[in-house]
Amino acid sequence: MTCRPVRRIARVLIGLLAAAPVLAQTGPSPATNPVERITDYMVYPNIVYRTANNVPLKLDLYLPPGERKPPVPVVMVIHGGGWVVGNKEENVLSFLPYLAMGWAVVNVEYRLAESSPAPAAVEDCRCALGWILQNAGKHGLDPKRIVTTGYSAGGHLALTTGMLSPSAGFDRGCQPTRTMEYWSVGAAPMPKVAAIVNWFGITDVAGMLEGGRDARGYAIEWIGNAANPLALAKSVSPLDLVTPGVPPVLTIHGDKDALVPYSDGVRLHEALQKAGVPNELFTVRGGGHGDFAPAETARIWTAIRAFLGQRGLPTS
Repeated sequence: MTCRPVRRIARVLIGLLAAAPVLAQTGPSPATNPVERITDYMVYPNIVYRTANNVPLKLDLYLPPGERKPPVPVVMVIHGGGWVVGNKEENVLSFLPYLAMGWAVVNVEYRLAESSPAPAAVEDCRCALGWILQNAGKHGLDPKRIVTTGYSAGGHLALTTGMLSPSAGFDRGCQPTRTMEYWSVGAAPMPKVAAIVNWFGITDVAGMLEGGRDARGYAIEWIGNAANPLALAKSVSPLDLVTPGVPPVLTIHGDKDALVPYSDGVRLHEALQKAGVPNELFTVRGGGHGDFAPAETARIWTAIRAFLGQRGLPTS
């Protein structure tokens, strides 16, 4: 689908950027004004990256100014909502720091549980990753510098998108192009995601189906009436996907989170440590489900920039 580019960063967002300490800390060197950089972005909204269940699934592409030589890193942003609610538009403010760093952004929507229970959301996000890879050359994106990120259920999907491979079977419904068929037999393997930034994402879906304090209604709704719900839940649980070869992971989680247990972040950190995967757990003391104080948010973005920098990714 071809879309005419539009400028979407309104003056109200420019004021927010100038006033917010967290965004000021994520800005580039003094030689470049981060506000000017953001206002020069081009936005290609509502590109259809796949059609599933007769539903066109869309993403928004944010491209920095210039010819982008060499190719720029790209962050794939996935919204939350327990796989049952939410939309990509609610994420726009959350990725302003990446725009200030000069990255490209792909903001993704996916099928929700009401129309398409698990594993539809996982499949969609894997196909969106494939879309980025297939269109990287066209848009000046670096396929070796893709970061996935998201909040809550979006954090879960950022993890599964980066940790899964085509051999898991969730990519079979993706729509390859003639130039880059990552899903075909004998094709070259997909480039590995460079890093995952997981904001309080679900890591043990199976644990949310069972009785006890970790059971969550949104997870039960998402898994739906699967013939073997526990097996399905494990197949999309990041805790069960940890191997020595998965991408580096930064997890941000409040230790008072009532919606996604803090133990999900702790156990993922421990599993990654055991597997020898570079990772960090940033604990927000007293923090709930993302309701972090501005000072904590500033500290988090400092940690994100340091984590990305350690991976050789630009942060200014």
